[in-house]
Amino acid sequence: MATDGERPGISRRTLLIGGGAGLGLVVAWTFWPRSYSPNLSVAPGETLFNAFLKIANDGRVIVAVPQAEVGQGVYTSLPQILADELGADWRTVSVEPAPVGPLYANTLLAEEAADASAFPAALGVDRWAARQYASREALMLTAGSSSVRAFEGLLREAGAGARALLSKAAAVRWEANWEELDTREGFVWRDTDRIAFAELAEAAAEQELPPDLPIRGGVENRLTGQPLPRLDIPAKIDGSALFAGDVRLSDMVHVALRSAPRGSRRASIDHSRAEGIWDALTVIENPGWTAVAAGNWWAAARALDALDPQYDVPVDLPSSADLTARIGEALDSGDADRMFETGDIGQAFPGSSAVTARYEVGLAPSAPIEPLTATARLIGDRLEIWAPTQAPGLARAAAARAAGFAESQVTLYPMLIGGGYGRKLEVDAIEQAAIVAVKLGRPVQLTWPRIQEIQRDTFRPPAAARMTAWVAPNGIAAWQARIAAPATGAEVARRLRAAGSFFRPDGGPVAGAPPPYGIGNVAVDHVPVETGLDTGIWRSGAHSYTCFFTECFVDELARAAGQEPLSYRMAMLGQNPRLARVLQTATAIGGWDGGPPGSGMGIAVHSAFGSYVATLVEIEMSGEQRVRVLRAVCAVDCGRVVNPEIVRQQIEGGIIHGISAAVGDPVEIENGIPTARTIGAYRLPILRNSPEVTVELLDSGDEPGGVTELGVPTAAPAVANALFSLTGRRVRTLPLPLGGRR
Repeated sequence: MATDGERPGISRRTLLIGGGAGLGLVVAWTFWPRSYSPNLSVAPGETLFNAFLKIANDGRVIVAVPQAEVGQGVYTSLPQILADELGADWRTVSVEPAPVGPLYANTLLAEEAADASAFPAALGVDRWAARQYASREALMLTAGSSSVRAFEGLLREAGAGARALLSKAAAVRWEANWEELDTREGFVWRDTDRIAFAELAEAAAEQELPPDLPIRGGVENRLTGQPLPRLDIPAKIDGSALFAGDVRLSDMVHVALRSAPRGSRRASIDHSRAEGIWDALTVIENPGWTAVAAGNWWAAARALDALDPQYDVPVDLPSSADLTARIGEALDSGDADRMFETGDIGQAFPGSSAVTARYEVGLAPSAPIEPLTATARLIGDRLEIWAPTQAPGLARAAAARAAGFAESQVTLYPMLIGGGYGRKLEVDAIEQAAIVAVKLGRPVQLTWPRIQEIQRDTFRPPAAARMTAWVAPNGIAAWQARIAAPATGAEVARRLRAAGSFFRPDGGPVAGAPPPYGIGNVAVDHVPVETGLDTGIWRSGAHSYTCFFTECFVDELARAAGQEPLSYRMAMLGQNPRLARVLQTATAIGGWDGGPPGSGMGIAVHSAFGSYVATLVEIEMSGEQRVRVLRAVCAVDCGRVVNPEIVRQQIEGGIIHGISAAVGDPVEIENGIPTARTIGAYRLPILRNSPEVTVELLDSGDEPGGVTELGVPTAAPAVANALFSLTGRRVRTLPLPLGGRR
């Protein structure tokens, strides 16, 4: 029976069931039970409890994390969930990446892609089929602010199961009732008597799980909700953290590579140009790229520059003007798919008048600090890959295809990721490293030069929208958004050869477009566009532009109605109290002044990933007529919080990320290639001109929502709305066309 303050017990049917290392695991899902054997490696002195947990004889609590650490803190927040339920001492908790396997599949993203209630045209698959597919294919995927949402339950159950087994082992020693024992600080307790987890681990793994398992309740001795220090930060500060570029193998060579522009093939290469530069160079020629291997990467890159491979570039690759024209033509005359509808948008709305505005957003760069990279080693008929990847199962499959191996012959070691939300879904460098390793028969470390990373970036796609509202004296009677944008999720799925029906890490090209307000008649239409460029998943995906469309348009409607923007929004949020609460909080803390002429303040709200956010910004204009954001205030309701400090970090980072899309320089394209040669060419915000960011977390008993991408969408519209309040100029494009740029 559950004790006071605890949730009712969970059944063994819904639990990851663990025994000794040789007993195997069973996962029994509500709709589809299926058995698997564990593939989590166990070192000497470690005891396996389940797919997520090992306890070592020296007291270490080792948590296998199924999500990639991109800097968002999952190497802390996910272990914190399990450690809280287990009763571990945080100082003893360590982390290792989970191996590729079905038990670690991100079934939440597959379910969301198939959720017909969110997108009626969602490809004709149901949640059960999506879950089957994701698990069968070991679809491990870090995207969509899903990590805590997808794995909180499993990790809590894994911790609860291990806690029961440890308590039962201690009960044998004490001849006590295990249900009367407690765990905290790495010990099992009976009154003042205690036994360390390390002492009990081997015996505990031989115990039987009880039929029903209570989940820990109460607030005493809890780790959830505490701002515990991040487990990954100390090693990153002292330089001991290993990224893919830090891997060193015996007899390894370094490889620099240059790819052909999209749709191109190599025309010529003059090998004589590299003669006499350095000895022991190896040139690897492939139809779509040229690589040079050398004893160090600098030598390889210099030789590659000297070789200067030439390519037959198609004459019809797009330039910036072409992209704008294609998006505009699609918006004006393309065939649209109805993606969301409520009420009847086709009826007449007596007493209302239609208001229309057109918005555009340009390409946005990934600009990761770490370029694409991978290390590969061939040992006999097996291939090993070390790489930063958000989708290790798909990356392993790509390496196997490129090398001509079976997937069972490839072992992939997921590494810490040095930035690039969405960018590290791409597998180009992994495929190339596999090919070169097989050709050379020796370990290789392949790293893209910075210029290659910029020129072959998979940008956040351009998009345009025609927003129409039927405005009546008592509010908005109807709302229609017609959005022209590439189907980026499907593009990424094709590149990875993933089943597009279940692979939509961006939530779709119009994700976030249905307004969060109480409007009875709403329609959202999508017009597909082929840009001729490779677009990719950017932080927050389509939310980064759909929120811009919605929140700028709402601000326009408020001004046109002669109403103050906060009051106008609040009047429509009666059915959305969580969003109303964050909006009230952000404006109260930020000292909202109503946004009168000359104010420089702007606001925006959004709900996504099961969370709610409101942002207030204050801006000024520099001498060269560029926008500088002075401060940003965010209020966030993301449900139950695991680690509040990590949430604040992610919201702050997301705000800066979103501001970059508003105030950075536009991405200019000539014949399919960006004109930028360095990250600095984008003039993204740096530390000295980044705003002061205040993040207020609202207490909530709701289920956890996502936060890594939550701060991004509201930043750009809040800045654009602030620009109107400061200058009276309404800007409907991103980046903001200021400082003589456009």
